[in-house]
Amino acid sequence: MNILVIGNMGYVGPELIKYMIKNHSDYRVFGYDIGYFMCNYTTKSIAPEVNLCNQYFGDVRSFKESILDNIDAVVYLAAISNDPIGNLFEGPTMDINYHSAVKIANLCKEKSVKSFVFASSCSVYGLNQGFAKTESDSLNPLTAYAKSKINAELELEKLVDPDFSVTCLRFATACGMSDRLRLDLVLNDFVASAVINKRIEILSDGSPYRPLINVKDMARAIDWAISRKEGDLFETLNVGSNNWNYQIKDLAYAVKDIIGSSVVVEINHNAQVDKRSYQVNFDKFESMAFNYLPLYNLEDTILELQQGLGSIGFNDSSFRNSHLIRLNVIRSLISSNLINSDLKIV
Repeated sequence: MNILVIGNMGYVGPELIKYMIKNHSDYRVFGYDIGYFMCNYTTKSIAPEVNLCNQYFGDVRSFKESILDNIDAVVYLAAISNDPIGNLFEGPTMDINYHSAVKIANLCKEKSVKSFVFASSCSVYGLNQGFAKTESDSLNPLTAYAKSKINAELELEKLVDPDFSVTCLRFATACGMSDRLRLDLVLNDFVASAVINKRIEILSDGSPYRPLINVKDMARAIDWAISRKEGDLFETLNVGSNNWNYQIKDLAYAVKDIIGSSVVVEINHNAQVDKRSYQVNFDKFESMAFNYLPLYNLEDTILELQQGLGSIGFNDSSFRNSHLIRLNVIRSLISSNLINSDLKIV
């Protein structure tokens, strides 16, 4: 099977590539990426891209359909991937996360690609209403990022036919170690802060809920979706675990318990209410993908991050100003005139 991973050089892509190549000798995997984060390695091993059949470079907004020749499945990971970047660059966020995903899915149909897997997000639920949301519950996207994801889902549903299936995976908040680690994710930030500064600062009052999933379990879910036999031609699935719905403050104290009692947790009790709070029900995914359910728990992931940071010699007490924060990378590329305000290569 020939698989194209679009947006393979971010946080999730390296773990997905390693998983597919390790577990499927019959997979031929290709990558396509603009390269914003290409140099942001957080590993001492070789770059995961060396295992690809080919690495294409380009912008999804000007994607060449010939790249889809002889491709059987496409995984669309390309995205402006968090709220701070999305809110500052709303136009590019909609173009990359939504319009380009739909455009490329249409090209996939024309090129007889059989399966399209879209990385969506549980953030589409937006505001907690006191219960865990299922796929059929109301949506309340609060940010440009969340709106881009649900807009794409709605358009992608229109494209399915007996020869073209679409799977939208609404992932819980990602966490865990990667060859291109991000520290602008809540659990990753807490572990890094605890390891290097012995202090965890919660900018909210700590009450918002977040479901979480380890990045390696995201890779397993994508692998299932590529060739799934279960469900309908179009499926939208919450992907995570019912045991991983946590309040932010509980995550911080879990990190403190595992990293060490000397870690101080500071909560901003005077903060404005963070409306981005949602609990999510993962029963549908558990019933359909029972051989691909999450293997990592919270303790495993905290320890993995602690050990991973140690293995790369992490010692940056000001990491929130570093390239491990995706917005900082984007700003640096703009200030260096490598990309413009539309996030296009100059």
